[in-house]
Amino acid sequence: MAAPSSHRPPFPNTRQTKRRSPNCSPTAPLVTIMATQFEFVLPLPPSINSQYATVNGRRVLSSTGRRYKTSIAQILLGALAQSPNRASFLDAAQSHYLALSIHFYFPTLLRRDLDGGLKIAQDALCEALGINDNRIVEIHLFKALDRETPRLDCMLSTTSPAPPMSARSKPSRPSSNRRIRS
Repeated sequence: MAAPSSHRPPFPNTRQTKRRSPNCSPTAPLVTIMATQFEFVLPLPPSINSQYATVNGRRVLSSTGRRYKTSIAQILLGALAQSPNRASFLDAAQSHYLALSIHFYFPTLLRRDLDGGLKIAQDALCEALGINDNRIVEIHLFKALDRETPRLDCMLSTTSPAPPMSARSKPSRPSSNRRIRS
């Protein structure tokens, strides 16, 4: 079975429209921000085995995981700060459900699972943007080979409008004083 081609752009017809931020280094991520869509390239997250540590019997985010989330926040907030579409995208992201698409480009296809980097990447993205990750209702993951430039190509886009907070129904819980009839 042949390995997936790494020559295909992660998002059809958008690779050529991505631009580097003017004050970034040549290795800076490519970013496109529109009113309802945010596309960006990020470094690969640490492996799942190095994302968490056990401290006093509890699983916590490791220092490697914290550094990754901090670097993602710096990348995304820097890109947003330079975008004229910042306010319209953030407003749309706060009022709509979201779809997240991530293309993982690994240096080898067999060393890492596809979903091992999803949680930390999604958390880092949502925390940086100030968005609750429960707004993401659709996720697409892809795995491909790129030995020279391992990375994540990501796209966060709005889907349908979310109902206002007051219109959302809370899940009902059975009353603790309810009698069960036999």
